[in-house]
Amino acid sequence: MKTFKYITLFAAISTSLLFVQCKDEDDNVIINATCNDGILNGEETGIDCGGTDCLPCGEVLDFSGTFIQEDQMGRPGINTVFGTTGFKDSFNVTVPSEMQAAFQSKFQTNLLALNPGYTTNALPNGGLDAATFTTVLSRDVLWLAQTGITTYFNGTEILTGRTLTDDVIDVSLLLIFGGPGGTDNPGLTSDGVPANDVAFSSTFPYMAGPF
Repeated sequence: MKTFKYITLFAAISTSLLFVQCKDEDDNVIINATCNDGILNGEETGIDCGGTDCLPCGEVLDFSGTFIQEDQMGRPGINTVFGTTGFKDSFNVTVPSEMQAAFQSKFQTNLLALNPGYTTNALPNGGLDAATFTTVLSRDVLWLAQTGITTYFNGTEILTGRTLTDDVIDVSLLLIFGGPGGTDNPGLTSDGVPANDVAFSSTFPYMAGPF
């Protein structure tokens, strides 16, 4: 089952995301997904409160103070793959408008280190060369088309948004290792984790149930 997946170079680990995490410089607060569904369930003693998983009833989260940006995840796994040479932390705290100037050349160096045979990838209209591809990747924002098809990559449209069922890790691996036709390095173009076998919820937080 796959809900969200994260990749480190050639290996990927998938896990079902079952909680929402908020962190400041003093402590961690982890809230189970059922603590935000407006239903009295689990071990809750009140709606979305009490029990072992949720905040005590009547207690309010304190969002005051200074918060630390931990991870930019517009495109899951990209900063992990390309930011592994000592600049991932600085990448994560850089505003998107400044990312391309600061990190494109580093991304390109790492892309060619991962795949020395890279020429272009399997994107439409001939694919992107290394410089153009890493210019796109180094700005870690999720683009959104207000009209038309919403997809991370469906073979034709690219980065027009993202649906819950999009296999973002396989897409990233395909574009990094698959070559112009998407058929190069077949052992590296998928993490081997199958698609979700449980339907996603139609309400927030839109997660599939545990298995």
